[in-house]
Amino acid sequence: MTETAGAHFDRLIAIMQALRAPDGCPWDREQTLASLRPFVLEETYEVLEAIDGGSADALCEELGDYLYEAVFLAQISEESGGFSIADAIDAICDKLVRRHPHVFAREQGDAAITTNQVIERWETMKARERAQGSGQAPAPPKTTLSGIPKTLPSLLRAYEVSARAAAVGFDWTRSADVLDKIEEEVAEVRREVESGATGDLSRAEEEMGDLLFAIANLSRKLGIEPEAALRRANEKFTSRFDAIEHAFTARGQSLHDATLEEMEAEWQKVKADSSLRDIS
Repeated sequence: MTETAGAHFDRLIAIMQALRAPDGCPWDREQTLASLRPFVLEETYEVLEAIDGGSADALCEELGDYLYEAVFLAQISEESGGFSIADAIDAICDKLVRRHPHVFAREQGDAAITTNQVIERWETMKARERAQGSGQAPAPPKTTLSGIPKTLPSLLRAYEVSARAAAVGFDWTRSADVLDKIEEEVAEVRREVESGATGDLSRAEEEMGDLLFAIANLSRKLGIEPEAALRRANEKFTSRFDAIEHAFTARGQSLHDATLEEMEAEWQKVKADSSLRDIS
């Protein structure tokens, strides 16, 4: 199985090299690491959409596109004297072995290790590696929160930031403690809303940010990835709201002409519909 996968991977690399060759594709030859950024991001979200959609065929295709972007980036790097795709593969293999001592360097007691303990060890090892640095050219000092991409969706980045902090012990003891923090932040947002401030909204924005960050922390404590949870909530709302609009359209009425009370009544009907209740 490994040899077969390797042969297919070699074919992809050969195709990439042909596309980037002097007599290859003009578009592929013009690309740079920077120009590929939007495509990498697009493919990432298409993989997520395929996962949510539950189609194995769609996921298979999107994973191929995702893998292609990795090979593309590595090919550009190698052409300029940098790392190759082989170097990237070696790096992840070495990292996986190093961060899974309970599998590859099993010690007494590791057989009973729990998922939570695996996560804690992983984050601890990541923190230790960041503190030690790569051992190569001098670089800015690594901190616990170094390396979390600023380009991540903000809710996911909040999740990752809080996970890094928790790995060194800066965390709430119980999920209930985070709920108390959320209630505190809600009260502060409420004060801003009730103050009636309409000009400078910077204070309200700050309090709203604190509330969202606390919610991301609760998601982490519960083992729920907040981006996925919010994505499902968006889809559920969209499906239900579309159903409301279809209902009004079927009656020859526009949503713009409907009252809030009429829309709320239809919303409750949609929520009660078993075929739409669990849409995600």
